[in-house]
Amino acid sequence: MREDVEAALETVRPMLIADGGNVELVDIEDGVVKVRLVGSCVSCSSSTMTLKMGIEKALKKAVPMVRCVEAVE
Repeated sequence: MREDVEAALETVRPMLIADGGNVELVDIEDGVVKVRLVGSCVSCSSSTMTLKMGIEKALKKAVPMVRCVEAVE
């Protein structure tokens, strides 16, 4: 599952990198994917929207076992 999640994250990274940010996979527990937003994503006012509507949506589509995505420090 970790490899599938990493592959799915690669599909959203170009969008994040274009805006000066990125995302790192931290852990996966019972379908909950924990990620760390880095770069400009940390202070962006739209980071919650990016997390849920961008990253989570892409991961759920690519890896049906993903229940949700959470940001961690």
